[in-house]
This record gives sequence, structure tokens and C-alpha cells, in this order.
Amino acid sequence: MKEKKSGNGLLITGLIVAMLFAALDNTIVGTAMPKIVGELGGLELMTWLTTAYMLTSTAIVPIAGKLADLLGRKVVYLSGIFIFMLGSALCGIASTMDQLIFYRALQGLGGGVMMPMAMIIIGDIFTGAQRAKWQGVFGGIFALASVVGPQVGGWIVDSLNWSWVFYINLPVGLLAFIFIAMGLKSHKAEGPVKFDILGMFTMIVGVVSLLLALTFGGNEYAWGSWQIISLFVLAVVGLVAFVMVENRAEEPILPMYLFKNRTFTLLNGIGFLMSLGMFGAIMFVPLFMQGIIGISASASGTVMTPMMFSMILASILAGQLVKKIGIRIQMIIGMAVMSFGFYLLSTMTMETSKLQAMTDMVILGLGMGLIMPLLTLALQESFPKSELGVVTSSSQFFRQIGGTFGMTILGAIMNHKSSTLLTNQLVPTLDKLPPQAHGMVTHMKDLVANNPQGLYSMLLSSETMNKIPQAMQNIFVPILKGTLVDSLHLVFIVGLVFVIAGLVFAPFLKNIKISDGKEPTEEKKAS
Repeated sequence: MKEKKSGNGLLITGLIVAMLFAALDNTIVGTAMPKIVGELGGLELMTWLTTAYMLTSTAIVPIAGKLADLLGRKVVYLSGIFIFMLGSALCGIASTMDQLIFYRALQGLGGGVMMPMAMIIIGDIFTGAQRAKWQGVFGGIFALASVVGPQVGGWIVDSLNWSWVFYINLPVGLLAFIFIAMGLKSHKAEGPVKFDILGMFTMIVGVVSLLLALTFGGNEYAWGSWQIISLFVLAVVGLVAFVMVENRAEEPILPMYLFKNRTFTLLNGIGFLMSLGMFGAIMFVPLFMQGIIGISASASGTVMTPMMFSMILASILAGQLVKKIGIRIQMIIGMAVMSFGFYLLSTMTMETSKLQAMTDMVILGLGMGLIMPLLTLALQESFPKSELGVVTSSSQFFRQIGGTFGMTILGAIMNHKSSTLLTNQLVPTLDKLPPQAHGMVTHMKDLVANNPQGLYSMLLSSETMNKIPQAMQNIFVPILKGTLVDSLHLVFIVGLVFVIAGLVFAPFLKNIKISDGKEPTEEKKAS
């Protein structure tokens, strides 16, 4: 018994270390991007540092879950950590932006394998009640990383070479690798292992094409351009082919019969809708605080910190609370609190104080924290251990896809609403300016039509504002702030609609029982 506890202790330590450094990576790298671009050049390629990682990490998640069921957790998890460390080492020695983007994609493969594995292993080694507690803790760790990451990234960039943003993963990753190798039991597949190669290929084609279309549509290319339309067509073809392949595969990556299971469909639908709305807060609240309240970029980060800490606290408490009130009731409460948080965001005005914005974010974070551990826990309680990898990774996958949809849809709504308002309110004012201002008027009209968020960036830069005469500021700034507030109101209301849609789904969940044994008891495999 002592030996087993010792093994679990090593394993949990390894899981915590692995999740923390994987979650920290993106926020740390984001902080270092200006320094990286300054040394390597390639400003026009900067977005690919994030996009390359996102594409590979998202596409590999469901594949990793299936491989974990086929080959065992240990070999898949350790392979993911090794790939992540290899990608990190190569990123550190990259000498061109093209190399760095390629190595970030490799790093993303490792990160995508690692992301669902911790939750899968928690589902393996603990009973239902224990899973609830530990998944709450791991959800808190992920939220903590988003708070700590920018500070760590800033310190590394200021004190060391930018390469250390990636090199720091090596000793931490090695530590996690050793702990997990020592604490996690090996597993040998019985009989021949059959890989769904065609399923992997069609899924990657469909998912990557969809993500590329959503990422570059309205930014790099117009939504109606042949590039974006072609990507959407390829995504549809790939995903339709994936469904057809999965219906015939012996060991499908994502078995289609799972979608006949009400619990599987509802939980992943709630996770998808929650992520759609959640990114409205994460993306646009700092814009509100900098553009409307007028605080600095660094200070706007402190607005997000209370949300993350309330999310951490709620995630930890959620694991204890769910044993008393059950998954369905807690899901309803969490979605209702999150909806109320979005409603409060939609009521913010130019007179809103920093304290009020923080309070609104705390409420939103409490709702998110109550929900997030449940999405994985409820799936693990509803399926046998033979399918734990697939169903756990599916939860992560649909949330990531939902987040990408959310950023795209809410960003497009923001641009469309802003363009309409600025055309009606700012352009008539520009037309009244004297001929000497023709160059500036032409530039601002172009921004109104094609990139209204670029126009709002004037509000975020004190250097830019100082170059504009005070008389001009008195004319333009009130219009810009007014249209920004109105545009963000619509963004938060649409986010609220997504979350309410998730709330509507929640009462239809079955009353899933938190098991005391390791095998789930509520629902079995749907045939």
C-alpha cells in the first residue's frame, strides 16, 4: 500500500509539473514575441508563432486520446513530453523566423499530446469523488499559469536572452519526464494494434483547414476571397470524409456512436458553447480597460488576475461541492453565474471604474471555475475505462475548437459593428476637416472600412495620442470611445447568448452519479 501511495505521489507531482510548464509556455512566449521579432525579423510572420502551435496542438488532441487507449498512457505521455522538449530546444536555437515557426509546430504536437493526458490519468487512478477534487486542482493550475506566465516571460526577456523562453522547458520537462516514468505503470496492448491512419489524415485535413480559415478570414484575407472559401470547402470535404471513414474503421479515433450518447453530446456541446463565450471576456476586457478607462497595458492585466484567481478557487471548491449537489445542479449554477457575469460586462460604460470591472470579472471567473472540472469528470463517470482516453480528449478538443470559433465570431462582430458606427459617426466629422488634413482623413477612412480595431489602437498608445493636436483629440476621442463601448456591448451580449445556450443544455443532463469505485456506473457504451 505504501509503495502504491509513493508511486501515485511521484506521478501526481510529475503531472502537476508537466501541466504547469505546458500551460505556461504560450503565455510566456506571447510576452517575448516583440523581442523575438526584433532579433529575427519577419514581423509579417509573427502571428504564425501562435497559429502554428495552435494548429498542431488542436489537431493532435483526439489522436493522442485514442493512442492512449490503444498503446497505454505511459508511452504516449512520455512521447509527448519528449516531443515538446525537442521542439523547445530547437526553438531556442532557431536563427530565422521560418525555422522558429516550424519548430513551434513541432512543439505544438508535443503540447497537444500532453494536454489531455493528465486528465486521462487522473481518471485512471482515482475514484469518481477523488477525480472531482484533482480535476479541480488541475483546472486551477491551468488558470494560475495564465496569471503567472506574462510575469515570468517578462522577467526572462528582461534578464536573459529570448531563447531562454524555450530553454526553461528543458529542465522542468526532464523533471516531469522522470517523475511520470517512475510513477506511471506500463501497459502492453493485447493483440495487434490497429491504427486508423485514414481517420487521422482526414481529421487533420478537416480540422487544420477549418482553423486556418477561421484564423485568417477577415484578417489576412477577406471572408469572400478564394483562399478562405477554398479552405472552408477543404474543411467540409475533410470532415465529411472523416465521418465516413470513422463509421467503417475498426479502431476509430473518434467513434461516431459516441454522438448518440446524450451525455457525451450535451457535455461537449456545453464545453463548446462555454468556450465560445469565454474568449469574449479574455480577448476584449483588456481592450475595454485600456481604451475606455484609459489605464496602461500592464495595469489592464491586473483586471484579469481577479478573474483567474476566482476561477482557481471555484475550480478547487467545485471538486468538493459536486459530491454534495451533483453534476447537473452544479453545471446549471455555474452556467447561470457565468451568464450573470457576461450580463454585467455588457452593462459597463465609460464611467465604469476599475474596481467594478474587477468585480464583474470575479463573478465570471466563479462561474467558469464551477463548470470546467465537471466537463471532464462527467464524461469519465459515464464511460468505461476502455474509452477513457477518447472521451477525455474529446472534451479538450471541442473546447479548443469552441475557443477558436469564439475568437473569430466575436472578432468579426466587433469589426462589423465598429465599422458601421464609425461610418455613421466619424466619417461625417472627417469630411468637415480642411484640405490640409487630406492625408490623415484618407488613412482614417481606410481604417474605418477595413480595420476599425487599428483605429482604436490610437486610444491604447499614449505616444500616438501625443502626436495628435489637442483640438483634434477633443473631436475624435469621444467618438472613438463611444463607438468602442457600443461595439463591445454587442460582443458581450453575443457572448452571453452563447453561454445561455449552454445553460439551456444543462438541465437535460442525466443525474450522473459520482462513483466510489474506479469503473463508471451511470452509462455504458452506446451501441
